Amino acid sequence: MKRISSKYQALLHSKSSSNITPTIRCVSFSSQELARRPAYTKIIFTTRTYTAESSENSRVKQSLDTSRQRFSQDQYSKRRRDSKSQQKDESSNLFSKMLEEAATTFATALVLGTGFGLGGYIYHKSYKWLVLEKMKGAFTSGDPALEIASMSKDKSTGSDLNLEPNPEDHWILRDEQAKINSIVDGSETGHYHLLIGEKGTGKSSLLLDAMRIIDGEGCSMFEAHSDIEIFRIRLGKALDFEFHEDYIGSYFSVRGPRDSTALLDIERALNKLEKLALKRKKRGEKPLVLIINSVHLLRDNDDGKSLLELLQQKAETWAASHLVTLVFNSDDYWVYERLKQLASRMEVTAITDLPKSKALSALAKYRHKYFQRTPSTPVLEEVFNRIGGRLIYLNRVARAEDMLKACDEIIETERRWFLNQAWILGSEMDDDVMDQQKHASAAIVLAQALVKAEDNLSTSNSESESESLPEIPLHIARQIMTRGDFIKDYDHKNLFTITSTAKVRADSVPMQLAFRSICKEPGFDEHLEKTLQRIADIESLGRTREIVAKDLLLGSKYKISPTDSASRDKNGWEVTVEDKTASDDKGDSK
Repeated sequence: MKRISSKYQALLHSKSSSNITPTIRCVSFSSQELARRPAYTKIIFTTRTYTAESSENSRVKQSLDTSRQRFSQDQYSKRRRDSKSQQKDESSNLFSKMLEEAATTFATALVLGTGFGLGGYIYHKSYKWLVLEKMKGAFTSGDPALEIASMSKDKSTGSDLNLEPNPEDHWILRDEQAKINSIVDGSETGHYHLLIGEKGTGKSSLLLDAMRIIDGEGCSMFEAHSDIEIFRIRLGKALDFEFHEDYIGSYFSVRGPRDSTALLDIERALNKLEKLALKRKKRGEKPLVLIINSVHLLRDNDDGKSLLELLQQKAETWAASHLVTLVFNSDDYWVYERLKQLASRMEVTAITDLPKSKALSALAKYRHKYFQRTPSTPVLEEVFNRIGGRLIYLNRVARAEDMLKACDEIIETERRWFLNQAWILGSEMDDDVMDQQKHASAAIVLAQALVKAEDNLSTSNSESESESLPEIPLHIARQIMTRGDFIKDYDHKNLFTITSTAKVRADSVPMQLAFRSICKEPGFDEHLEKTLQRIADIESLGRTREIVAKDLLLGSKYKISPTDSASRDKNGWEVTVEDKTASDDKGDSK
């Protein structure tokens, strides 16, 4: 057996000192196994047990257990301390995470709020700037109304626009044209203007001709309408104002204009126009000009009056500060009557028919242009006597082959229009149409009064058409009709016209001739008298009350006698009941 290594010797020495007796057993191997494996010595320890040694071992075991318990307690305390420290670390980490999340959220909200707020503010300011820029563009050269009026008549496509004024397209240079030019180009300031005249006298043509001279620079024009909503849309189109319908500031939490009525929208549009006019005035530019055509189309009710009052208030303010010149164009008298109540800076320009000399000159000129021949003077005078100096009629007659026949057609058209609107039905009319017949009979009575006034009027060939037509003061006309509210409707229907001097006359020379032909018909006076009598009978029947008296006492009688003359009611009657005995006594005494 080989020598035991020092490692195992030390082990044996330690075991021998204790109560353990080692036993050394030698194991032999065959030669073959020794060739494959290294030789080793297996040491087997044999323990001998003693009683004293057992108690010692138990003490060792207890000490080991105690040490183990101490070690366990130390480990537990250490683990507890570690867990507490870990909890503290976790709580501190949670608090730090909360602070981090709060800071991140606050920073995000601050960035988003600042971004949206700043973006909304920038958008709001840029939108207001853009609104004024768009409105400024509406008063640059060119105007939709001017372009439509200047389209080439030969081409329906409208590709060729003739914006320059053509002298050949003008009938005649009117005396009012110079004044209208100074109004439209901004030279005449400090007032707002009302153009009033009958339909077809050339009011719109005067304004368009003045706009052509300046190519619409600093001027805008639009047509009025009876519906305020449509009026609002047309005003927005003329000013290039969208009434905040394209405003998207609500996406940035910026509250836009609230939903409102058309009247408030019109107020907002005029306020924007006022801001633009203020900027132009600071730059030393001329005042803007806003033309409202066909103002008479507004309804004569509360809405129409409120709108007209709003426009007049703005016109008064702008005229006083030389910001904007407002021009009203109307065919009816009620617009002037309404504006007159609050007017302090309004100027009224009456546009009437052409005088005889200018009308004959223009008719001869354009007759030669269209047919290369000049009519004789008697023919021209006959045409003027039939249609007067109304431009719309002169234009129609000048293009006709037979001018006198065209004049007769115009007169017949006016006659049918008047009869369709105001003919009377005679004594056989039904009581259901009494209100309509009151309206019609009043017009017939007024037409008859104008015909009688014409018979008493002496005219000369040198007088103008407006001077040749008979006129009746407005209050006298209402007295003749015995109604004061019908005349406005007649004016609106172009049966009669009320001038700016409050005179009532026929709407035109053809209408006056139609009055004459109707009133001179055989039996007209009797027919009118029967109609008026029928209306009076129906009204009297409506005011009459039927009283049915019953015999309250058998055999009694009713006594009807006039009241005492000393009483207040001198036309009163008294009804008394007489009994039978009293009546019999009177009979016996007789």
